[in-house]
Amino acid sequence: MRIILNNFFDAFFQTWKKLSGHGFYVALFDCVFLSLAVYLGYAIRLTLFIPSVNLIDCVRVMFVFPAVMLPVFFLGRQYRTLWAQAGLEDYVRFARLYVLSAFVFVVLHYMWRFALLPRTSLVIMLFAGILFCGGLRVSFRLVHPFFQSPPQRCETLIVGAGEAGTLLARDLLRNPGELLPRGFVDDDPRKKGKNIMGLTVLGTIADLPALIREHGVSVVLVALPSANGRKIRALYDMLAPLGVSVRVLPSLRELAGGHISVSRLRHIRLEDLLGREPVQIDIHRISAYLRGRSVLVTGAGGSIGSEIVHQVLLNNPREVVLLGHGEQSLYLLLEALHKLPSGIPLHPIVADVADETAMRGVFRTRRPDVVFHAAAHKHVPLMEGNPREALRVNALGTATIAKLAGEFGTERMVLISTDKAVNPSSVMGASKRVAELLLSGIQRRFPKTVYMAVRFGNVLGSRGSVIPKFEEQIAAGGPVTVTDPEMKRYFMLIPEAVSLVIQAGAMGKGGELFVLDMGEPLLISEMAEILIRLHGYQPCRDISIVFTGIRPGEKLFEELFYDPDTVQPTAHPKVFASSLLTGDTGTGDAGMDELPALLEESLKESSPVSELLHRMVPEYRPPRGD
Repeated sequence: MRIILNNFFDAFFQTWKKLSGHGFYVALFDCVFLSLAVYLGYAIRLTLFIPSVNLIDCVRVMFVFPAVMLPVFFLGRQYRTLWAQAGLEDYVRFARLYVLSAFVFVVLHYMWRFALLPRTSLVIMLFAGILFCGGLRVSFRLVHPFFQSPPQRCETLIVGAGEAGTLLARDLLRNPGELLPRGFVDDDPRKKGKNIMGLTVLGTIADLPALIREHGVSVVLVALPSANGRKIRALYDMLAPLGVSVRVLPSLRELAGGHISVSRLRHIRLEDLLGREPVQIDIHRISAYLRGRSVLVTGAGGSIGSEIVHQVLLNNPREVVLLGHGEQSLYLLLEALHKLPSGIPLHPIVADVADETAMRGVFRTRRPDVVFHAAAHKHVPLMEGNPREALRVNALGTATIAKLAGEFGTERMVLISTDKAVNPSSVMGASKRVAELLLSGIQRRFPKTVYMAVRFGNVLGSRGSVIPKFEEQIAAGGPVTVTDPEMKRYFMLIPEAVSLVIQAGAMGKGGELFVLDMGEPLLISEMAEILIRLHGYQPCRDISIVFTGIRPGEKLFEELFYDPDTVQPTAHPKVFASSLLTGDTGTGDAGMDELPALLEESLKESSPVSELLHRMVPEYRPPRGD
């Protein structure tokens, strides 16, 4: 019998839900309910069996009332609404239309006097009408097959009982899916035990492990868009041993005014755990040297270059010249930029920065006021096998851009350098150190142009980053390959690094080497373990980590300065200043001016590049066997 009842109610509720999407049936129900409201108005005012003297009037009103109300509902698109998925806004719109149509009916009644309608009956029928028609619409939204076995859902706790957590809970409750919210946790003691959206604030974040065990929670949602990396890292360290899935709302910067909903949730990413504070920049100082200027960005299609372009556009330059050697990366950048409503002219140019003829044409045509030189070969092991190309692009390319910037009166040039340029052990690092030295010599030739370099370490999300490689290896089931258990690297987020690069560009006066605060270096093996856990696996149990040995040109750790005693603080707490000439140049001040010519001539000859690098950068120590 119970099975028969279940099947009957399931069929009934499913049919009722389907009717909500057919405007004809909704209008038919409205007509019936409005007529019933008229009958109730007369019956409650007079008697259940309406006297014959009033019956004709009642019938007239039963025809006229729906005839007035339904056209207004139709014009208000009430019969195009999918009531099974309606929201508060739809019910408010219905109420407004009902009030409007009721007003029209009352006016017609007093102007026409088509029937005898007592004022008490009028009030009763109007209230009954909105109750019936409104209840009909609410029933479409609330109905579901109660007797059907509920789908398997994951017990969920929401961290953060603020506005973001409340909006997230509302979306979960309105649109039931795989997640079943059981309550909140929040560090505000005043909220403990309170109810929000029908869910209880069960305790503080410190209570999470006990609450997870008590309620059988398998998913934790972190609704703290303003939380910094340290807080997210502390949460991760607490929850990782418990084997629960952790999902977070994006940061305020990523949300950028978008709606908070379940669809915005994502799994924790490595960059969420870096623990870096948000960068504060001097907007007025940056705008002063970018607003209304022509800006050239080399390597514009790369990870750093494209982010420089995005952030430069926020400061309203006159135009931006996008220079790159890879056409596909430039095309993808343009596709992304065309979606932005900036209206600032963009000039894509495919060319080689070491091609002086092509670069001279760019400078002659565009006359850039500011240059961000991000074009470079950055892959360490690959450049060990292609040293001449590394030197040609990284060093000669920098010299070409810097010389033309001086010749054509560019106001500022910022070179993007690397921590691998300090006591380099790789061709790539040595070639970038040569680029720094070349910039210093060219500064003396063109004192009216302000040259500077900005040095920083690895950035998460860049093409050469180890993270994408780890992701692919984890997706393939492992193993994850790490060169050495003691290998350490500095890491930053791309937007953070570029913000500080642009800030440093405003502070330079000529010949500076700016170094960004990279925080503490991270063990690569520890990063690999974190990534494995973030994918729901256990390191060394589910996915193994294999140490392959240091590759050619690599060091166990990178340095940021040659001599820390020469480093000076700047107006920005995360930017430090030194001189481009700090370290053993091996050439002397006079020889610095001869570097570009020496470089060009050596590249034309067949002499080994290692000899040239040793001559220019005496501290260069290549791996044995080079």
